[in-house]
Amino acid sequence: MEAHDVLAALDGHPIWMTEDGTASFWRLASFNKGMVWVGRYSGESPWERHPDGDEFLYIVEGEVEVVVLTDERPVQTTVRAGSIFVVPRGRWHRQLARAAVMQLGVTTGRVEHSTAEYPGRDS
Repeated sequence: MEAHDVLAALDGHPIWMTEDGTASFWRLASFNKGMVWVGRYSGESPWERHPDGDEFLYIVEGEVEVVVLTDERPVQTTVRAGSIFVVPRGRWHRQLARAAVMQLGVTTGRVEHSTAEYPGRDS
């Protein structure tokens, strides 16, 4: 057991970074079969889903639009600094940050990505 300094982690080497430098992510700790992570990014993410569990998002700085594909339609929610959002297990979702955002998240299990316009609906 140990405490993890989120801001200090941002001074270390990221576990993943985009080639253009618009997104960087750091692993803070293991959690069940997943992890607690923190990221800094801007722009639009690819679609992703987590088949093994919900994803917990906490916006530390900035704001982000989270789009979740439901059975009926895409649902878009603005999540601002100090707010949380839970993406239900198995739901395709993406994020759009028009300006830089810092986010802390908890992801359980594996992640799947898609470049389709609407994953699961494209033929």
